[in-house]
Amino acid sequence: MKQAKTNAMRLLDREGILYDVWTYENNDGKIDGVSVAKKIGKDPKTVYKTLVTKGSSGTIYVFVIPVEAELDLKKAAKAAQEKKVELLPVHEIEKHTGYVRGGCSPIGMKKQYATFIDETALQLKKIIVSAGKIGMQIELCVDDLQKMTGAKLVDLVKEKEKDGHN
Repeated sequence: MKQAKTNAMRLLDREGILYDVWTYENNDGKIDGVSVAKKIGKDPKTVYKTLVTKGSSGTIYVFVIPVEAELDLKKAAKAAQEKKVELLPVHEIEKHTGYVRGGCSPIGMKKQYATFIDETALQLKKIIVSAGKIGMQIELCVDDLQKMTGAKLVDLVKEKEKDGHN
């Protein structure tokens, strides 16, 4: 069965960037990152979630962090040079990104938003992010994800997650 390409995959193909596709069943409703990592048989430390936020200026920002971690909103605001940032309400995600919650890829959003990847990605050659559709993930080199999104690598996660698993 030929896999339908998502917008993110088409953009990667156009740039000649190699990636692997991982699919999973989602009829059980378990689409959180840790469940997805288990379903595709990958270490959760290599699977990253895409969080969309709005700064106090009204600007949209994208943060890509490990699925087991929690975004530190103070660190995120500092990275975005904002007074504060808040997670975008679920009902606004599709309007701004073109993607739904649980299927939000950092690649191929409606607009190119300032994107930040947690610096833990520097310890990995490849990371796994949403392909832009619930039930599909893509694995690609961190450098390629950075190239496609213009992302900066910065410290973004709350400390207890970083220290707890070393």
